[in-house]
Parts: sequence; structure tokens; C-alpha cells
Amino acid sequence: MSETNTTPYFEVRDLTKIYASADGPVRALDRVSFAQNKGEFVSLVGPSGCGKSTMMMIAAGLLEHSNGQVEVEGRPVTSARSDIGIVFQSHVLLDWRTVLGNVLLQAEARGMDMAQAERRARALLKSVGLEGFEKKYPGQLSGGMRQRVSICRALLHEPPHLLMDEPFGALDALTRDQLTLDLQRMVAERDMTVTFITHSIPEAVFLSDRVVVMTPRPGKIDKVIDIDIPRPRRLAARGTAEFAEYCRQILEVFLESGVIREEDQRLAS
Repeated sequence: MSETNTTPYFEVRDLTKIYASADGPVRALDRVSFAQNKGEFVSLVGPSGCGKSTMMMIAAGLLEHSNGQVEVEGRPVTSARSDIGIVFQSHVLLDWRTVLGNVLLQAEARGMDMAQAERRARALLKSVGLEGFEKKYPGQLSGGMRQRVSICRALLHEPPHLLMDEPFGALDALTRDQLTLDLQRMVAERDMTVTFITHSIPEAVFLSDRVVVMTPRPGKIDKVIDIDIPRPRRLAARGTAEFAEYCRQILEVFLESGVIREEDQRLAS
């Protein structure tokens, strides 16, 4: 984790979002506050509908908030940010463009030097095991391969801040493990700040410097847990007592709030 600065790199203060609906106003987020230092990996974990994705869209400058403030290096976010990479649960690739063409879409949109962008795109694809697939189309790839392409596209312009909204949620367990390791390596190589949304407690603990645990809607912060496990982390770390204790702390929050309910199972007499 990077050293704490006087001014956080990314900060959310008293963030509230209220949607209008036919049944009246819906409060998605209620006075959410947390700060993130440069180079820090922070995960948000919470039940479906608690406003995690809403907060991510506000953080990207793609959605207006109702009250509160979102700042990057002390400056309010008032419009769509150009200093970020975004990865969603769905890969959002264009079926009619090749793998390389999908990654280079980022360069075209930003007016980057295309020769340099192509060299970087090829290097990124190689780093995630997709060398030789540059001319393939999304329909010819597995789900994990498509998500790797999506990550490469998000990293093409070397963003200092990466926003990831449940990026591995639709993948099988083995592919998810590999992409978790790939992400850990790529983030370490670039010293990026990452704000990560997941429903997986072990995934959050494995990747994060801190885990922000949210309540059911309206989304509030229930607890923030620092994860003090040495990096780089190997999958075997998930079998340690230390890892299990962090997972237990997060699970306990969900049990106490009723997000997860355990009932006695008694055999009928």
C-alpha cells in the first residue's frame, strides 16, 4: 500500500444518490464516505442493489450525484473523466472488430498515435496470454479471453486510476483465479490506483489493501477492513488462518446486518 498523503488521491464524501421512480424517490446511496490513496487497491463488497455500481458510475463522472462530493487529487469530479480505465462485468466488445481492433478502439477515441498504440496493444495482449489471437473476433473467444481483451483496452492509455465493476463475476472458478493473479501482477507493474467492486469476499481479501463493506439499500458503509497480507499474494494464501480471519470479519458484518441469514436446520422428529 502506498504511503498516506495529506490529500487522498480519490475521495468520496457524504455521497448520496436519489433516483426518481413511478413509486417515488429511491435512495440508492446514503452519505457514503471513504478515501483512497494513490496506488491503493480498494474493494467495495455488498449485496446486490446497495448502490455499488451507481457509485462507480458517479466516480467515473458518468452519472450525477444528488448530494456530497467526489474528488480526484482534491479536484471535484464534474464531468466524464479521461484519466481512468473502466472494466465492467460484461466485456462490452464489438463483435465485428478483431481482438486488436477492440483494444485499439480506446486509441481511436482518444486520438492517440496509432503506431504506438498498436505496439502497446500487442504487448498488453501478450502479457495476458493472448498473443496470436489479435485477428480473432470476440465470438471465437472464451468468456475469460474476452474479459482479458476488455482489461487490455482499459489499460491501453496507461490510466492512473482503474475502475472495475464485478469484472470476474460471470467467469468459471479457474478462469477467475487466473485473472485475479493477472490483475494483481498488472496493477503492481503499473502502481495503479484500483477501485474494485465484487460480491466475492475471498476475491476482495486476496486483491485488496482495504475492503469497504456496504449495507443493503440505501447503500452506506458498514465497516472498512485493512488487509495486511504481504504481496505478491499466491493462491495458497487463501488457505491460511490469517486469510480466513479477514473473510470471517467481513462475513460477520453481513450476518449481523441480515444480508446473509443462517437458520438452524433441525431434522423433523
